[in-house]
Amino acid sequence: MRIVLLGAPGSGKGTQAKLMAEAYRVPQVSTGDILRNSVAAKTEVGKKISTILDAGNLVPDDIVIDAVTDQVRSPDSRRGFVLDGFPRNIPQAQELDTRLGWMGRPVQLVLHLALAEELVVKRILGRLTCSKCGVIFNKYFAAPKKRGICDQCGGKKLTQRADDNEKTIRSRLLTYDRDTLPLIAYYRAQHKLRTIPADGDVSTIFQSICEVVDTEIRPMEKKIVSIEEPVMIRRIKKPEPEKEATGKKSSKKAAGKEEKSASGKKPTKKTPAKKTAKKSTAKKAAKKAAKKVTKKVTKKVTKKVTKKVAKKAAKKVAKKVTKKPTKKAPAKKTAKKSTAKKAAKKGAARKR
Repeated sequence: MRIVLLGAPGSGKGTQAKLMAEAYRVPQVSTGDILRNSVAAKTEVGKKISTILDAGNLVPDDIVIDAVTDQVRSPDSRRGFVLDGFPRNIPQAQELDTRLGWMGRPVQLVLHLALAEELVVKRILGRLTCSKCGVIFNKYFAAPKKRGICDQCGGKKLTQRADDNEKTIRSRLLTYDRDTLPLIAYYRAQHKLRTIPADGDVSTIFQSICEVVDTEIRPMEKKIVSIEEPVMIRRIKKPEPEKEATGKKSSKKAAGKEEKSASGKKPTKKTPAKKTAKKSTAKKAAKKAAKKVTKKVTKKVTKKVTKKVAKKAAKKVAKKVTKKPTKKAPAKKTAKKSTAKKAAKKGAARKR
């Protein structure tokens, strides 16, 4: 998980970052702690930083970005990190995105701890830090159980920062409004910003943060795992070049390979496929034989029918031929009879 905490000074970024680091087992990358350690070491850079902080100004970007990059690259940040107090302006955010992009580890979520200005001033003025373990208390909102004693480690030195005075606080708030507040729009445009109300107690704010982190980041990790499964299936589905030329057989063998990859065993559906292939070939052969038989039968039937038709036609023609002379014979006989009658009549007339 790679998270950035945004918020005005005194909004509780440091406290929530420590709780998140313990709960999610990732380091808290606090620019304030990094810079204060360099000041405590009294290095040349630390001396420059101390003069800048005493004046109530912000440390230059080039110094801060190098320190943060070194911390993010360390082995401790392998599981992720929680950035507390960085970036503080848009150039820093752009440079951070660039460097994390080179590493392949972009910011996943940005949590904005929203708090009213008057509460910010009161929180900063009442802030107490344990010099032994670094736990932060507040004499107005979260005071230690025993006055001047740390609840966690029992340390008896609870100190207030030198820059935690009202004049410095007001100037820091003006700087925050001018430089850091535009980051809300910057990260909202990337769809990474989530706003957390920071006016409650520490446990309530932390519970809200955990709800957002668990619903926003962990489902993303599950989706990344599920994307790899279709890739494996696609690799299995690629047919070999020799098998592509065989057509249907290659597709059957590819299907058998898919079954092996899914179950880890040889597919049991190969034998039914062979049986169905044999059945289909037998059916085709039977159809062909039936067609041949029907063709032979139809030829024989057509020959018989044609013979019968020819015989019937011949009989009809013979009948017609025989009928014609029989009809003419009576006509000739009647003609002879009429001529005989006429001759007889003539002979009788002559005799008279």
